[in-house]
Amino acid sequence: MKVLFVCTGNICRSPTAEAVFRRRAAEAGLAVEADSAGTGSWHVGATPDDRAQRAATARGYDLSGQRARTVRPGDFKAFDLILGMDRSHVAALKRQAPDGAADRVKPLLAFAPGIDRLDVPDPYYGGRSAFERTLDLIEAGVDGLIDTLQTNEK
Repeated sequence: MKVLFVCTGNICRSPTAEAVFRRRAAEAGLAVEADSAGTGSWHVGATPDDRAQRAATARGYDLSGQRARTVRPGDFKAFDLILGMDRSHVAALKRQAPDGAADRVKPLLAFAPGIDRLDVPDPYYGGRSAFERTLDLIEAGVDGLIDTLQTNEK
């Protein structure tokens, strides 16, 4: 299973989701590949936001090796699942998707049972608590995704 996580600039939410997914999938014994990208090009080549890295590191996730990039046309063929962090990303991705690929684009939180929202809010203009809340939601979405993948393997 190859999963691409997408947010706006690929420096907060999507790199965090990639790191959470990689670790939790490994812990679950799932063979997966993951990457992340942004819908915009403002931060191409940049490392994840320092605040996102601090929040992730405190929970045992490593974002340090990641670099921001934008979604590429080839991503729609390369990935089995493309997960937007909010509905605006999902809509943008579906507009870009070639024929037959839009059904693989979903919001991450569609996999989070018990979460009554589809948008992981952008913590960029917030403080530490915004990054913590974002990480909480990403963990919930990733845990639901892992459960779905494990169920589908059986």
